[in-house]
Amino acid sequence: MRIDRKNILWLIILRLVVMVTLLLSTLIIQSAAPFFLPLVPFYILVFASLLMSAGYFILYRISPNTTFQAYLQVILDLVLITGLVYISGGLSGSFYFLYVFAILAGGAILPKRAAYLIAALAAICFGIMVDGIYYRLIPSSSPDQGDKFAPGYVLFTVLMAWAVFFAIAFLIDRLMRKLRQAGEDLRLTRKELEIKERLAVAGQHSATLAHEIRNPLAAIAGSVQVLRGELSLSRDQGRLMDIVLKESNRVSQTIEQFLTLASPERVAFTTLNLAELFQETLTILRAGGELDAGIRVDGNFSEGGVYYYGNSNQFKQIFWNLIKNAVKAMTQGGSLTVDFLRPREEELQIRFSDTGLGMSDKERARMFQPFQSGFDSGWGLGTALVRRIVEDYEGTIEVASSPGQGTSVTITLPVRRKPARAAMVS
Repeated sequence: MRIDRKNILWLIILRLVVMVTLLLSTLIIQSAAPFFLPLVPFYILVFASLLMSAGYFILYRISPNTTFQAYLQVILDLVLITGLVYISGGLSGSFYFLYVFAILAGGAILPKRAAYLIAALAAICFGIMVDGIYYRLIPSSSPDQGDKFAPGYVLFTVLMAWAVFFAIAFLIDRLMRKLRQAGEDLRLTRKELEIKERLAVAGQHSATLAHEIRNPLAAIAGSVQVLRGELSLSRDQGRLMDIVLKESNRVSQTIEQFLTLASPERVAFTTLNLAELFQETLTILRAGGELDAGIRVDGNFSEGGVYYYGNSNQFKQIFWNLIKNAVKAMTQGGSLTVDFLRPREEELQIRFSDTGLGMSDKERARMFQPFQSGFDSGWGLGTALVRRIVEDYEGTIEVASSPGQGTSVTITLPVRRKPARAAMVS
């Protein structure tokens, strides 16, 4: 993980602020004291820290290796802090809190789990200093410091300091993990918003373009139909005219679906018999030759009496697109079962089950995405429109499918109550 250069600069600045604050505080205390305080070692360490900060800044300017700089600064800070604790009286000193700054800096700037490493190094430095003073391996800052503390007190102080170090490391590590996760989520959200904004702009332009294409296309189809009725055409010419009309109608339907998906219009709601609407859609598909005799359609829809408060055109769109998808999936014929179910009093389910090709997990995941059709002859707008309509009704769609095992699409809609007066909704 690469460390941001700004973090290195902030570490240098914060160190300067802390050390200058300590220096000024000491000078004020020194000037107010009635006697001279022997603080030369303290001044040496403070000025050494200021010189190191200058060196860190030079390294910051010339070296791109931010990870090395961060570890170098934090580790040398531990050495410096240990020196300050030592000259301030060791166990009786007042600079223990500076270890916390080093651990916080390590956890905030260094990669994951680094706070525990810095806490361990702080514990080692503090333990070596205390043991050195207690066992007289290094001279104490005061003549009697090695004698005036009992072994139990020394052990308790060291263990307590270690516990505090690792508690701080745990807290800063947990906090930084949450902050990094939040930052990553925010970055992804911003990226998604940028993509959606671009798609929205593209959708507006596309809708305008589709609207401009639709009108000339309708004029072309109408003109061809008139010419076909007025001219004496050969068999091949008539067949070509039929192809032009058929393809014009197909493109026109695609444009209508796209415009409906991109620019939802105001719709009127009324009480519908969904079973009758479904049978009307079947009749239209059969009359247009899109539902041949090789496809058997059955289910409880023939029983009738499935009432729902909604818009008839929207439900015809749902039925039309899901039936056509099922037909395309059953290239060798098969059966489509459509059932209207009431799993709960406040829910209506519409289930489409076919015996077609089925879908893989990847295909199922993108089934309702625009322009992601699983068929050569489709654009993927129909299923996207179905999803948008179902979401407008605050419903859900579940798809169960496996390659070679067919597909089952279940739409679950909450029961809508007819208001006292007719309403228009967007």
